[in-house]
Amino acid sequence: MIALLLYRTVVNHLLPWAAKLATRGLAHGLNMPEPLVHSTGDYVVAQVTAFEHSVGRSLCPFRAARLLRVWWRGLH
Repeated sequence: MIALLLYRTVVNHLLPWAAKLATRGLAHGLNMPEPLVHSTGDYVVAQVTAFEHSVGRSLCPFRAARLLRVWWRGLH
């Protein structure tokens, strides 16, 4: 019961406060307005997601290992 109360307190109150403080600190350090930091962060997330779905998929080590095994079996 106490652990659940502590967890809810951290998630509901301290985590958003810490995220806002970190965003303000980053905006101040980069000398940018806070909304611009938010929109830039959204843009970066979108770019990384697009990269992962296009080129990043072919760079996956599990997929590369599978393709290498198939290629190696084809040689023998």
